[in-house]
Amino acid sequence: MNCRIASIQVGLPQTHGHPGAIDPMQKSWFSGIFKNPVDGPVEVGPVNLAGDGQADLTVHGGPDKAILGYAAAHYPTWQKELGLEDFPAGAFGENLTIEGATEGEVCVGDIWSIGETVQVQVSQPRSPCHKLGRKWKMPELPKRVLATGRSGWYFRVLQTGVIEAGCAMTLQERLNPEWTIERVNRVRYGKEASDNEIAALADLPELAASWREAFQAKRVRV
Repeated sequence: MNCRIASIQVGLPQTHGHPGAIDPMQKSWFSGIFKNPVDGPVEVGPVNLAGDGQADLTVHGGPDKAILGYAAAHYPTWQKELGLEDFPAGAFGENLTIEGATEGEVCVGDIWSIGETVQVQVSQPRSPCHKLGRKWKMPELPKRVLATGRSGWYFRVLQTGVIEAGCAMTLQERLNPEWTIERVNRVRYGKEASDNEIAALADLPELAASWREAFQAKRVRV
């Protein structure tokens, strides 16, 4: 399975909005969700791309969420649904906009090579927070992302190096072909998940720790 990085985006946390604004969408807030495209080589570190950062490290960033990927194929659909002509790559705060793969084709645990040395592993689906809605002044957008399953996914970094837009991504190893990002989303957020599915994800070693814990808690409840 071969894919391509259509574009790379990075951005550091900044303050947005206006202090004292009455409209909740206009009030002051701090976030790293605004990403800008990068031309040329980008260093891939253990927990970040060079020039990238997150505001709230209790829920964002870290080894299991070092790089956020999003399917380029979703952009035409979102533009049509949201009625936005200006909706460029990086609109979802992703670092890598990827051609050739979607949530139905990417699996937790997949190991991908990028460029000459970089290796990354799919760790979990992306669970969008309220800041995505604030960015686009659409409070309902995070729920729409989950409802459509067009969530994106995170990578952990197995080997650092340098990448750039246009680099090929090659699937090196598929450890869990049964656990696509699409299916993991369905089990976590859907209403028809089986006990066996919940138990399997609670014990899936390649799944990010926070998601395993969520499934462990869900297993206890059921």
